[in-house]
Amino acid sequence: MNMIGRRNFLQGSVAAAIGLATVPALAAAKPEEKRIKKAVKYHMITEKLSVLDKFKLLADLGYDGTEIHVTTKVDRNEVRQAIEATGVQVHGFLNSSKLDLTGAIDNAKFYGASSVLVVAGRVDKNNSYDKVYAEQQKRLRVALPYAEKQGIKLLIENVWNDFLLSPLEMVRFLDELESPAIGAYFDVGNVVRFGWPDQWIKILGKRIGKLDIKEYSRKKQMNEGLRKGFQVEIGEGDCDWPAVRKALNQIGYTDGWATAEVRGGDRNRLADIAERMDNVLDLK
Repeated sequence: MNMIGRRNFLQGSVAAAIGLATVPALAAAKPEEKRIKKAVKYHMITEKLSVLDKFKLLADLGYDGTEIHVTTKVDRNEVRQAIEATGVQVHGFLNSSKLDLTGAIDNAKFYGASSVLVVAGRVDKNNSYDKVYAEQQKRLRVALPYAEKQGIKLLIENVWNDFLLSPLEMVRFLDELESPAIGAYFDVGNVVRFGWPDQWIKILGKRIGKLDIKEYSRKKQMNEGLRKGFQVEIGEGDCDWPAVRKALNQIGYTDGWATAEVRGGDRNRLADIAERMDNVLDLK
């Protein structure tokens, strides 16, 4: 065997040996399991703590992240430092119905968030349905190019504003905007009064960007009043959570964000919310 042939033979043998040696390690490596990420709204943390200690509290209780509302008074730089120190993310910025979407997009970008929650108008005696529909789409069309550029999604929440009352209508509203930066922020509890969350999930499908988690009791609604229906703990109302989980799996929502939107409190209260979310979403 000449020198070139011998060298090629030896190199090939070494490479093969290294390959065989690494096969078990590669076979043992498993992809990270996908799971829904758990969060609470920042204003739900009522203990008098520093920003950093609030983030540490969330980390201790197993939360992956939080969201900050446009009205929350907080030092943005302290939030950034707390994110870096704890790994707890600010995954979204809550703009509610405030008109300034550009500022909300900038805030989301600053925090490293991926979305802005938007409430799309309200229908009432002085604001007709068709007028609100057109005005809100116009508002979003102005903001969407900037959102796309910044890598931020504008997620429309289904709220009790007498607008976008069915999943079919929400699909139409979103699809007509023709943007990869538009989607739905689906609130599970908000539809129980007049529908079934699993049906909404299956119809909205991949348009769902994130979830709000809360409950609703039709019995309390009937006996005590419309909004009293929300005064029930997660897992104790009329939401069919097994059906919700099945629908989420069917649309491939396996590693998105789920954020509790309920009465907040101290460490014990937030721990209870975390446990309830684990139970209804099967996160254990």
